[in-house]
Amino acid sequence: MIFYFTGTGNSLYIAKRLDSNPLSIPQVIHQPKLEFAADKIGIVSPVYGHEVPAMVKDFLKRARFRTNYFYIILTYGNRHGGAAELAKQLCEEYGIAASYINVILMVDNWLPSFDMAEQKLLDKHVEDQLANILTDINSHRHWIAPVTDQDRAAHQEFLERMSQMPTDVWQHLLRVTEACVGCGVCEKVCPSASIRVVDGRAVHTPGCCQTCLACIHACPHNAIQLTIPEKNPQARYRNEHIPLQELIRANSQV
Repeated sequence: MIFYFTGTGNSLYIAKRLDSNPLSIPQVIHQPKLEFAADKIGIVSPVYGHEVPAMVKDFLKRARFRTNYFYIILTYGNRHGGAAELAKQLCEEYGIAASYINVILMVDNWLPSFDMAEQKLLDKHVEDQLANILTDINSHRHWIAPVTDQDRAAHQEFLERMSQMPTDVWQHLLRVTEACVGCGVCEKVCPSASIRVVDGRAVHTPGCCQTCLACIHACPHNAIQLTIPEKNPQARYRNEHIPLQELIRANSQV
């Protein structure tokens, strides 16, 4: 049994390689009873600011997992900042005994820092990393990915930068331009129902946004952009193995 959160398909791709029928956290989290039992239970999630998205934290806090082997796979694109250690601490806080936590380097879809045209050309050896993870999980290996002082320093630096900004800064990162035609793709790929088409135009409502950038990357008219500079405003990304319709099925709250 595997649960996943995805913005542009990376974590969904990994989840599908680990289980033939992975379960979407944005869909499952609405169930009245979050109790699950299986021989193995896993979470596949991206890391934002070196930690799992707010929705994943909420899911871990509210759910009850009955299993002898609980594991987490964290996808990241540049530096993980000690994500495995932070995830372990989160599990301990919520009373979850994590047997295995690992990270996997993939395309970085964070538009302020990375050009998607360049990222698509990089070979990050995803399949080799995934093969090792599959071997570990199939053998029920107990292991937490090591974290260095440099990783911890990177996360501390991030926290210090964030402390100088408004607490809701990530809720105001998106803007809808005049290029919007009201097609509704953004609405369908949003895991938190934070963007809706109103009177023929997409409207972003701050408050529950996960800052996954799914809406920006999926917009067929490049009509959603950031309120801060981007590396390449014309380049967008979706995992090459994940069709748009599959991403919609994973995230749609419509």
